Amino acid sequence: EDMKKRAMKSIGIGVALGIFFYWQNNGLTLTEWVYEGGIPDAFDGYRILQVADLQNKVFGREQARLLQKMEDAEPDCIVITGDLLDRNRTDVEGALQFVRAAKKIAPVYFVSGNHEHQSGEWHTLEEGLLRENVTILNNGKSVIAREGDTITLLGLADKRVNPCYEEVLHTLMAEEDGMTILLSHRPELFETYAAEGVKLAFTGHAHGGQIRLPGIGGIFAPNQGFFPQYTAGMHWKGDSAMVVSRGLGNSVFPIRFCNRPELVLVTLKA
Repeated sequence: EDMKKRAMKSIGIGVALGIFFYWQNNGLTLTEWVYEGGIPDAFDGYRILQVADLQNKVFGREQARLLQKMEDAEPDCIVITGDLLDRNRTDVEGALQFVRAAKKIAPVYFVSGNHEHQSGEWHTLEEGLLRENVTILNNGKSVIAREGDTITLLGLADKRVNPCYEEVLHTLMAEEDGMTILLSHRPELFETYAAEGVKLAFTGHAHGGQIRLPGIGGIFAPNQGFFPQYTAGMHWKGDSAMVVSRGLGNSVFPIRFCNRPELVLVTLKA
């Protein structure tokens, strides 16, 4: 009888843990931030939705759950900050299918992450994104105009294929004096973004530190090591702000803890 009770208890705990970990890895969250400072009047209330580190993860059939969450956020534009692909289970067609649906919600802007380049499928993805009219900002810029006002989106290709990223950013920023928003995969380069006077940067790559502990934060992030500085949230250096998304998918390490998959919405306030 005791054996049976113990077995039932163990099964119960196992099931509860299974549900908990499934939810930790699949329960989508939307984190909202407000950015104020140098926003032109016409962009007051402008909503930027960030998709980071999807890594070919699927949320519902044909990404139905993810797309619904994105649609509910009512963004004015969508920014994808790299690692749409995963190098270990690369699915270019799946990624393009997602983008095709996303662009019906709002215009899509993209910069590459390390996984795009490590997958060996970057050129196929790039061609597909261009066919879908996605604006690729790898070492480029795009001006968004609204009722006579403008903001400038800048983008850096992932550092892995962009060793001179500092010079590139310096060149991109040289003639900018208005509102500049940078898309870059990597949060650990925040000092550079701030030094160049970028007003707001969107980054990912850290996966929220994968395992998050209360009061401590993320445990490990690529290119930052253990107890990394930038894994989530909004950070400031002087007048420069950086948003770090905890991301949506996983790669080498398949488990998230206290770190549910995240979409980020930033509302600009004049």
